[in-house]
Amino acid sequence: MGETKSHIFTIITGRRRIGKTKMVKRFYENRTMLYFFVARKAEADLCDIFTDEIRTRLNIPMLESKGMSFAAIFKFIMELSMTQHVTLFIDEFQDFYRVNPSIYSDMQNIWDNYKNKAHINLIVAGSVNTLMNKIFKDKKQPLFGRQTNTIHVRLFRPSVIKEIMSEYCPGYKKSDLLALYTLTGGVAKYVELFIDRKKFTPKKDVGHVL
Repeated sequence: MGETKSHIFTIITGRRRIGKTKMVKRFYENRTMLYFFVARKAEADLCDIFTDEIRTRLNIPMLESKGMSFAAIFKFIMELSMTQHVTLFIDEFQDFYRVNPSIYSDMQNIWDNYKNKAHINLIVAGSVNTLMNKIFKDKKQPLFGRQTNTIHVRLFRPSVIKEIMSEYCPGYKKSDLLALYTLTGGVAKYVELFIDRKKFTPKKDVGHVL
């Protein structure tokens, strides 16, 4: 995910609430990053939000966003990356299927035309593995094979839960560790909820957290 003088296209997969978004945002918290969340809205409404993000984060003017397509925004970003480094993170990337499936074809055409001259770090994340696999692993799909890196975020292992408990609750019991792992399943968001609320014995306090 690091910055580069060339083009990088990273895909990040993993179930919901496992920490994909937080991981990327934490990594770039002291650096400039455009963040596009693909909500289930009309394309024009999403483009209004995306152009506002560009104006705010990069402090540069853009064309009037009214009626703008995502293809136009992506082309603008790729052209911009020919003169400066740009990091773009698109979250819930698979939901473009609900917005406008042709976006994937548009992106493929623009990416192929500009990537060799671009200084861009493109990161896309998705929480529906079947759709993400279709987008990038199905030879019939326009973005097939375009990624340069793939990251799959997995559940916390019991050993990781143990490290977390050791740091935040050094005097924990084995039953506390078992309860935390059983109740959270190793999902980062759920572990975070317990730790943030200092509920280190979730077997007793689960009703106050979930």
